[in-house]
Formats: sequence, C-alpha cells, structure tokens
Amino acid sequence: MVVGEVVAGRYELEELVGSGGMSTVYRAHDRILDRRVAIKILHERLASDGAYLERFRREARAAAQLNHPNIVTVIDRGDDHGRPYIVFEYVDGETLKHVVERGVPLPIRDTIGIGLQVAEALSFAHERGVIHRDVKPQNVLLADDRAKVTDFGIARTVDAELAVTLTGTVMGTTDYMAPEQAIGEQSTERSDVYSFGAMLYELLTGDVLFSGESFVAVALKHAAEPPPSVLERRPDCPVRLAAAVDRCLAKDPEDRFASMREVVDELHACLAELDTRGDEDATLIIAPPKRAARPEPATRPERARPRRRRRLVPWLVLIVGVPALAAAVVALVVERGSIKDAIPLIGPKNVKLKGVGTYDPPPGDGSEHNWLVGKATDGDENTFWSTEDYRTWFKPGVGLVLAAPSSEQLTELTVHTDTPGFPARIRAGPTRFAPWTFVSKSQTVLRKTTFKLDLNGRTYRYYMIWLQLPGGGSAHVNEVTARAK
Repeated sequence: MVVGEVVAGRYELEELVGSGGMSTVYRAHDRILDRRVAIKILHERLASDGAYLERFRREARAAAQLNHPNIVTVIDRGDDHGRPYIVFEYVDGETLKHVVERGVPLPIRDTIGIGLQVAEALSFAHERGVIHRDVKPQNVLLADDRAKVTDFGIARTVDAELAVTLTGTVMGTTDYMAPEQAIGEQSTERSDVYSFGAMLYELLTGDVLFSGESFVAVALKHAAEPPPSVLERRPDCPVRLAAAVDRCLAKDPEDRFASMREVVDELHACLAELDTRGDEDATLIIAPPKRAARPEPATRPERARPRRRRRLVPWLVLIVGVPALAAAVVALVVERGSIKDAIPLIGPKNVKLKGVGTYDPPPGDGSEHNWLVGKATDGDENTFWSTEDYRTWFKPGVGLVLAAPSSEQLTELTVHTDTPGFPARIRAGPTRFAPWTFVSKSQTVLRKTTFKLDLNGRTYRYYMIWLQLPGGGSAHVNEVTARAK
C-alpha cells in the first residue's frame, strides 16, 4: 500500500511512519470521525502465513483489552482485501529511543518519571494476563507529559492454551532480552522486569546494556555476563535507584522483583528519597536493601594523635564577633530600608515558573498550542498561552504545565487572564512524566485569581493549570506567578 490509498473505505493513508519485519505503520485520516489515527498493516507476504496472521491478531486482542492511559489505545481492527490491519490512537510524539540517541543521559527525575509510567502500564498488562515480551525504548512513545507503551506484537497471554511461539524460539529484541528469552525458555512477567531494567540502564547511561558484533553475541552476554554498574557510568545516580536497576537485571528470575507492581513501589520510594534530598541530581547516600548480611570491610586503626592545648582566642573572637555582626546587619537594613522591607528575605518567596508543555488527554490530539507555553511566564501580560478554540466541550480538561527551577513547596499560584470565567484547579507532579495530584480547590478564574495550594508537606518541581471550557470557546493564560515557603 502507498500514501493516498484508503483502507476499508475509511482510513486514508497520509504518511509512512515506520516498517518492521512483520508490518508497516502509517499515519492516516479517519474519514468518518475526522481524526488522525495510526494504522498497522500486516505485510502482504505474511498475510497467508498462519503463524504470523495469528500473532498479528493476538496483538489486536491483547492491546484491545488494555485500556490504560500509558498504553496506546486500539480503536479498530479488520481485514481489507486480505490485508489484516489494526487501528490505534495516533500519538504525536517521538519514541524514547530517539530521546536516548541524542547522546545525553536523561535527568534522574525524568528517568524515574518515565520509568514509573512504563512500569504502571506493564503492571496493568500483567494483572490482566498479558506479557509484553519486547519492552524497549523503541516501544515507548512520548507525547507532551505522557509515556505510552505500544507494540504488543509478540505479547502472549499467560494462560494461552496454544502459544504461537513455542519454547526454543527466541523472541524479542536482543539489546533488552532477558537471559531466559536468550536461550529460548518460556517468558514470564519477570522477563518484562529484566527488559525494563535494561531500558532504565540505557536511560541513565546513554548506552545499551551489552554490545556485540552480532545479535547472537549480545544474546549470549545477556545469558552469561554480569551487567555493568550503573554507578560507574553515572556517578550521580542515587544508590537506591542503581540498586533497583541491578535487581531488575538479576540473571535468575527469582532474584528479580516478583512483579512490576513491586517495581512501581520501589520507583516511588526512589522518588520520595530524591524529594527529601532536595537536590534532584545528587547521589543519595542511602544503602539499598540487602539480600543477605555481608561482612564489614576491614578498616585501618587510627593512629594516636598528640593532644593539643586548646586555644581560647578564636572562641573569644566568635563570642564577641556574633553580636557585632548582628548589629552590622541591623545597621545595613536601617540604612537601605525599614526592617519591614527585610521581612520577605526570611518569609514567603517569589518563585519564577517557566511554561514547559501542555497536557491534552484523549480524546484530544495530545497537543494544546505547545509553541505558546513560554508566553504564560514571560513577564508580559499582553502575551498569552491559549487553548484551542472548542465548539463544544467534551473532555475532562486540558492543562498548561509549568516548571519551577527546583523542587518547591509552593503556597500559592496566581493566574492572570484576559478571558475570565473558566473553572480551573492546580495539579502538581515530581516530573513532567509522572501522575499528577490535585493540590488546590476548583475556582473560577477571574482576571487575577490566586489559588491556595495544599501540598501536604511535599515539594514538587512541576505544576499544572488544569482548566475546563464548559461552554466551549478558548481560554488564555497571560501570566502565572507563584510563591513558596
């Protein structure tokens, strides 16, 4: 098939997105619902092969039962003149592999945030009896603030009576393949855990876990060689996060996390420890959980040091100097302004936010005038970020995503607009790629509206103005300011 053809009298092919050994993916236009979709079409040469045909159909069945915000949604499936096809929601973004290939390892917070969303998606699939078996950055799509897992092409159900791929056949991508997959044994949920760990390793270090001259050489390394250390490649990686990656990559499946739900819980714990440090990229000096007690390393005995006579002069200087220093500070305040003017130095502080993205959930197209987000924080109330212009309102909301310079405990956020009258709430998240939490009550936004925030003692770097347009139309956010403790 070529661009311009119409599949099943409905889906007009617009652009070739990609092609693999089994199928070709196009961006297409759904003529009936007037929307963009992605359509995957089985290669013609494979349409008559019973095994490939069943695998393709199984992908449709597996993905269709996985209705989750971090899994690409199946919209339709069918057969067009002997060519089976699957229609998915169109995700206007890039693959996680493309992000990694830029050559710069992801920030620690973004790595955890993306990892959490992928782990949530895989956990959801596992709980419904579906194992992915090809977890890799190429199969994670990023659009605005959401990661979506796709391509369940070689997925299998745990309790399938007839497995198309029998034991002894290697399935998956060797760069992320679990040892048991590499030697042709049965895949389990813990095989996905291993592949997920290999993906996290790549996000943190910028390189795949193992490299080799052939896919066989790489597969053998997964089966036999110990994984390289994350900390050697990324010294700023928190120790607990590095330990979680190591546990995912255990050769013996029994030594890995028992489920993706356990992985999710551990990543949340890693994120919480990062928040308590307040330094998002610093190494956390926290020992990971140990499977067994290890002997403490031998230490050299300290040599006896001669006792020194204490000197009183520095302490006298300190005692005398502190009051003098305090007096000097007071004099400076009096000289340059009143003490009242100095109070903000120790009270609430202004926080400069930056517009970094939008959130447009399904059935939206994933984008909400992203190129305008900077105008909401440029200091000029005559410029603005705008939603799209809606004839009717049919979704839960859209969001403008803002970032603080670092994790902050904001106390209030003020929105300025020249289109007052729309309801809004504030949400917060530790990363652009993490689930969002409501931290304010709903208010109708007037020309200047201040939202009081309740963060329950936590700090966040990312905040979202979550707004609705019940009567349709569009809304502007001209400027956003914030204050923190």
